[in-house]
Amino acid sequence: TMAESQAEPQAFTCHWHPETATRLSCSQCRRHICTVCLVQAPVGIRCRECGRAQPLPTFDVRPVNYARAVAMAAGVFVLGTLAWFVLDLINNGWLASLIMPPVIGYATGYLVSRAVNLKRSRGLMLIAGGTVVVASLVGVTLTGILGLWGLMSVAVGVLIAIGRVRM
Repeated sequence: TMAESQAEPQAFTCHWHPETATRLSCSQCRRHICTVCLVQAPVGIRCRECGRAQPLPTFDVRPVNYARAVAMAAGVFVLGTLAWFVLDLINNGWLASLIMPPVIGYATGYLVSRAVNLKRSRGLMLIAGGTVVVASLVGVTLTGILGLWGLMSVAVGVLIAIGRVRM
């Protein structure tokens, strides 16, 4: 029986290619697979079904996430333009044109990011950056002041906003 214990272990056949002998199996479902069917994964070898690429949850943004992002951005837009108007009444406009775009950018980026559970996508970047641009257009319409520094302030606000949801 010594010869039996030293005998080579039994080879199985591939789940998808029954004519192919193999000793490999999927690390998830345990089906036997041949070298043609295996997919190398960070956690071992997988069959084609178990090894299919899944998007990372951070980048898996669904329509409900976009709806939350738009709702949050709308809230920031309303409050931001209201604050811009109040600051304009208090301080004659030029200060509001410099301060409000980065403030709106930070608030939009932070709150949109939190509303979508820290997800990231190009669509979220568009929502966040667009909110700053539209709020700035409304703010400039209220104050009548933009200038070069105001444009640079809007650019900074957009960069701050998209930085939170950037891919």
